[in-house]
Amino acid sequence: MKHGGAPLLLLEEALAEMRRQATPVRECEQTGLAEGLGRVLGADLQSPVTVPGFDNSAMDGYAFRAADVTAGVETLPVRLRVAAGDPPGVLAPGTACRIFTGAPLPSGADTVVIQEQCGVRDDQVVLPAHWTPGAHIRRAGEDIEAGAVILRRGQRLDPPAVGLAASCGFTRVTVVRRLRVAVLSTGDELRPAGGAALRPGQIYDSNRPMLQALLARLGCELRDAGHLGDDREATRTALRAAASTADVIVTTGGVSVGEEDHVKAAVEAEGSLSLWRVAIKPGKPIAFGRIGASYFMGLPGNPVSAFVTFLLFVQPFLRALQGEPAQPWGTYPVRAAFTRLKPDNRREFLRARLDMRPDGSLWAEAHARQSSGVLSSVVWAHGLVDIPAGRTVAEGDTVSFIPFGGLAP
Repeated sequence: MKHGGAPLLLLEEALAEMRRQATPVRECEQTGLAEGLGRVLGADLQSPVTVPGFDNSAMDGYAFRAADVTAGVETLPVRLRVAAGDPPGVLAPGTACRIFTGAPLPSGADTVVIQEQCGVRDDQVVLPAHWTPGAHIRRAGEDIEAGAVILRRGQRLDPPAVGLAASCGFTRVTVVRRLRVAVLSTGDELRPAGGAALRPGQIYDSNRPMLQALLARLGCELRDAGHLGDDREATRTALRAAASTADVIVTTGGVSVGEEDHVKAAVEAEGSLSLWRVAIKPGKPIAFGRIGASYFMGLPGNPVSAFVTFLLFVQPFLRALQGEPAQPWGTYPVRAAFTRLKPDNRREFLRARLDMRPDGSLWAEAHARQSSGVLSSVVWAHGLVDIPAGRTVAEGDTVSFIPFGGLAP
């Protein structure tokens, strides 16, 4: 695709090139299990134990031997009581055991009937007319067998994974070392929040805090490279300094073609660019390359464009560097609660939120202001509607919706 005489890459082409150049980090370190939340495993976890380690009751009720309940037998004397954490004991023939959820099944028992279906008469349990042999028992190893790999290298530790590792007795895990990512914002108009009052023409820098928050969620080690004005030599100096300590440099602003856009030229002077400008909206001016041993990713300066291009490009690239396998976006078909009659020659990502109609159908409502400077639209939205280049949308059409949760780790 061409735009203004210059070729624009398709999103898939840009992602493929980034992944092709991504060399995963190999250095690993040990960390406590809880501290490993959000980190990427650097080695498989192989369970040293069977889970559960013994047959146990799935319900509160009564355990017995199915063969003891023959025709005409409807009651059994209760001669044993086993709670969770107790030793299992031995069930005498022709008797029942009062048992509780998670308690080990007594030797000799093979069936549990839940307490709500039973009656109690003196020290006898009155069994229901209908029950199933072998019911309500969790068998040893039905979750995990000793020696099984429970979590794979390259898997990000989310709360369920932390719980699974803990169920097998792990307190420490091997994780990929944190990526060192430097964040640099550019623009004479930017001022840090909390500083002096803004003068005419100035705005607060929202991009750097936003990107730092996104990077923290990925478990990166942040290197704040600060803010630069629109000066080419100062930009070159800052990029050289960042490249000396960071695995990846992420900048915002200065990658377009304006007279005050110096980042692209500075990168080309200090290193090289592999791609520049992608056929998407928002976010066309995105750059990718190298400065020394560091990767460089230049995002647009408009905050919505910076946010969207981070999710679409930076995040999957960083996950590839951390050793995670490529994952497709979680996209869902929904109905359009908007009209888009003028097709765009670029693939468009609209900020939208979902609404469930009385019939249970999901409709995507596009934010009224799709300008790339309206950051409040991202807070309002639940995700992005993905509209292919050249397509129009009428209200009621089926469109692809990508929830922000489908893009986040």
